[in-house]
Amino acid sequence: MKKAKSISESETTLSEVMMPIHANHYGSVHGGTILKLVDEAAFVAATKHARKNIVMASIDHLVFKHPVNIGDMLNIRARLCYVGRSSMDIEVEVEAEKLKEGKALKIGSAHLTMVALDERGRPTTVPKIIFKTAEERLRSAKALARRKKRLSR
Repeated sequence: MKKAKSISESETTLSEVMMPIHANHYGSVHGGTILKLVDEAAFVAATKHARKNIVMASIDHLVFKHPVNIGDMLNIRARLCYVGRSSMDIEVEVEAEKLKEGKALKIGSAHLTMVALDERGRPTTVPKIIFKTAEERLRSAKALARRKKRLSR
């Protein structure tokens, strides 16, 4: 079995300035652009943890609390919350930084289930996670509850 890893070992932040190509004709960034970056951040965190091929199995809803505009920098933070046999629950937080104003706005968050695959494309085991804080244990318990609810549907 692979050695267990702390959550901080795979925690990831992706940052990208939003340009006209990311937006509609009103200057608002497309939700799909943000979702793509959320998927990429979760992919990086899961890959750093498992060091295997990774695919997304599910994503819960993402509510956009504020618009993101051309010129804003998106900061997308991803971290593991729960690890099963081959699946990983990744929490992703999205923040938009208004660069000229120096203000940051929380745009939303989502949880993604990522699955590690072996060379034949079959689910494969991943390292367990080491919890260092009560907050990490609480996030894991919430992720397990979401997983049970999702699997009961």
